[in-house]
Amino acid sequence: MSEVIDSIVNEASAQMKKAISHLEVELSRIRAGKANAAILDGVYVEYYGNPTPLAQVANVTTPDARTIAIQPWEKNMMSPIEKAIIASNIGLNPQNDGTMIRLFLPPLTEERRKELVKRVNGEGEQSKVAVRSIRRDSIEHIKKEQKDGLSEDVAKDAEARVQAITDKHILLVDQHCKDKEKEIMTV
Repeated sequence: MSEVIDSIVNEASAQMKKAISHLEVELSRIRAGKANAAILDGVYVEYYGNPTPLAQVANVTTPDARTIAIQPWEKNMMSPIEKAIIASNIGLNPQNDGTMIRLFLPPLTEERRKELVKRVNGEGEQSKVAVRSIRRDSIEHIKKEQKDGLSEDVAKDAEARVQAITDKHILLVDQHCKDKEKEIMTV
């Protein structure tokens, strides 16, 4: 029986780690005033009829803190890359000089910083909901095992283990959000 409980707890932990990883990816896409190539991770370019990640059709660099430079590997990709960036709604206008596309990040206003912090907190809340949902599913699974013959003490211990893992992951979510908020609010 303990193998079943261990597998339930391990599965819950693995799923919660995935929720944290997802949060990290989403937070990296929120621009904090500094140029970061991760802002463009969700941008897909039409490349010979297939949507392709921007990083696979161009070299993306950050020459300074306020600029992202995109150098396509093929000259004919300039226009599709520009269109993809505009369509992605990241709030940046591409500047094309014929050989390279540059994105200039404007300095963030206080109002915009507060909007970004709200977005960060929303992402954090979504991650907390995901973690709590995983906890609920795991505890339901433990209760099902209890009905199938698992002792009440073992079930309570397993629920406590799942709750401890949940608490640890909720603290991680809070820490990620606090770090990102500090990054955004730093002028």
